Amino acid sequence: MSPQPQSAVGAPLSRVDGRLKVTGKATYAAEHDIEGVVHAVIVDSTIGRGRITGIDTRAALAQPGVLKVISHLNAPVLPYRGNPESFDPPGRQLRVFQDDKVLFRGQPVAVVVATTLEAAQHGAELVNIRYDAEKTSTDMTSAPAGEPVTYARGDADKAFASAPVKVDATYQQARAHHNAMELHATIARWEGDKLTLWDKTQWPKGTQKDIAAVFGIPNDSVHVISPFVGGAFGNAIRAWPHITISALAARETGRPVKLMLTRRQLYFGVGYRPSYEYRVRLGSDRRGRVSAMVQDLKAETSTYENFTERVLHTGQMLYSAPHVSQDYRTVALDVNTPIWMRGPGFATAGFAIESAMDELAHELGIDPIELRQRNEPEEDLAEQLPFSTRRLRECYTVGAREFGWHRRNPRPRSTRDGDWLIGTGMAAGTYDVLRNAAQARVRLDADGTALVEAATSDMGPGTYTSHTQVAADALGLTMRNVTFRLGDSTMPPTPPHGGSQTMTNVGSAVQDGCDKVRLQAIKLAVEDRRSPLYGADADDIVVRAGRLHIQRDPARGETYRQLLARNNRTHLEVLGTWTPGEARHSMYTYGAIFVEVAVDARLGLVRVRRMLGVFDAGRIISPKLADSQALGGMVGGIGQALLEHTVTDHRDGRIVNADLANYMVPVNADIPDLRGIFLDGGEDLHADPIGVKGLGEVVFIGVAPAIANAVFHATGRRVRELPITAEALL
Repeated sequence: MSPQPQSAVGAPLSRVDGRLKVTGKATYAAEHDIEGVVHAVIVDSTIGRGRITGIDTRAALAQPGVLKVISHLNAPVLPYRGNPESFDPPGRQLRVFQDDKVLFRGQPVAVVVATTLEAAQHGAELVNIRYDAEKTSTDMTSAPAGEPVTYARGDADKAFASAPVKVDATYQQARAHHNAMELHATIARWEGDKLTLWDKTQWPKGTQKDIAAVFGIPNDSVHVISPFVGGAFGNAIRAWPHITISALAARETGRPVKLMLTRRQLYFGVGYRPSYEYRVRLGSDRRGRVSAMVQDLKAETSTYENFTERVLHTGQMLYSAPHVSQDYRTVALDVNTPIWMRGPGFATAGFAIESAMDELAHELGIDPIELRQRNEPEEDLAEQLPFSTRRLRECYTVGAREFGWHRRNPRPRSTRDGDWLIGTGMAAGTYDVLRNAAQARVRLDADGTALVEAATSDMGPGTYTSHTQVAADALGLTMRNVTFRLGDSTMPPTPPHGGSQTMTNVGSAVQDGCDKVRLQAIKLAVEDRRSPLYGADADDIVVRAGRLHIQRDPARGETYRQLLARNNRTHLEVLGTWTPGEARHSMYTYGAIFVEVAVDARLGLVRVRRMLGVFDAGRIISPKLADSQALGGMVGGIGQALLEHTVTDHRDGRIVNADLANYMVPVNADIPDLRGIFLDGGEDLHADPIGVKGLGEVVFIGVAPAIANAVFHATGRRVRELPITAEALL
């Protein structure tokens, strides 16, 4: 079959939804204009653990506009039958308003529904709740850990004990919150036994199934609509309690209900990256060949759900150590459940392992890049599979050249610029390729335009644009003649929009559907005696700008519009599908991050001067979007390394910096010079039919350890706790 011309894929195109966003016409969850909507405000618990002994709602109900106050005293019993495809086993999620137990500070204990937002807010302030408080446990360092998840190959303890050179260090990472621009919001409306939710979600199908399970109704009785998401980074990937509350309030009042969390409520109403304690022991010979890696880690979780993430993979496959031992335990605390955050698991492991590798390089007197090169594996030793592609060596080479690594004086604290100590550092990053079944509906209309639909989401990476590019080239249409729609649970099912998997899975389904439609049209043409293409070999026909023609004879052809009109066809339509087969290769994305920092010698302030990332991320569908992802990932990594830290008062579980005035995130002044490079020719057809591997996560992973390593090079002081503060450097 002749390959289709590729004019959209690989072109640096602007976002097809960009104008909607910059003109304010993109509609987010709280902005849908639903007739008759009333407002709900959640009342949060003010203790960290205990029981509710009384609720006085008289003052709230006496306020003009207040319609109802719902709590466990008057809420109906919900079935919570569980969704086997959901986050945790059936029945383990927080059951709102079902009993008098308080499991964490900020837990929803009541909701006030009123005709105006102001009335609901005031009513919530007037609800008086009495508690029997118990001692709260929110400090991971003083709470018992659960049973471990383990991995082992070889005899790591023995190999470490006998290693000539050793590194034994414990790294800590603070809890971090996503703090996307858009607040979480839901509008719920019942029509009989049918529920519609306008919601901020990264997974319309998942929210549909979760809420259907909570209310004990069929999945198709819940309709989730989410055309735009104003950032999420992982915390909109499951159905949080406020969605159930909005639906419950709507059913109890008989009115559509809008519920929007405040910025403060995001710190306990949805998830976060959990805090970690991660001990790494490395043993090597004096030439830098790592023989042993022993990793012991603990992470916080809630008492009612056991949250885990893929935090062990990096230590199993990034380097060629023959002896590896891992022990991963969660610590159940009186907190709300954590959730995935950009680079989930891999960013956490990357900070610890890549910092430890830098410590080993310093101990051996070997260049950090050279140490990593000496420990490059030939295959994935954990899975015993060959790598589909692994161009990490090339990432090192290109990065070192472009960054000017050869000019680096390896001695710490050797370079100054006035009062500033200058240091450079680097780190590797990796993230696995998530492959899951997906579908996309493709319709080619008689006017020569196409509509492609899938129930995925777009929290900012450019899903509308990249999938339009794939569809345009597969159909042989211009971008302006293709419309891609998403964010609706009535559309064909897709996996969650997270984990860098949307382009891999949904993109492959879009490609399949568009290929099938194009081939339908070609078959119609070669069998139509009135067509210029009648009797031609279908394999010799391509489509360009909506016109089918013989590849070697462009004059012989006709347009989709002519073909469908002559055959009295209003449209052609198929369901594109992709289901991954058995993995015969180990599939990951890779990156190398290079950073230069300046540290004020007297004040301990750290400033990132420049950063370069080089990535092996498969085929790049949209270079402009990829560059945006790289820059955004680096900015997020600066936040992880230097600023972001959720502070908890362990006396009662209160989060003391639950706002953007006190929870620090990077601003423009923190971001002087960032650059991303994606290696050419890296398509991975082992991963999926379109050769992509996803890039939204890997561009974040590796940034924090590269900064930490650069800070050590600048100051000679090793900081093993994130974020790196001025106090740690004084």
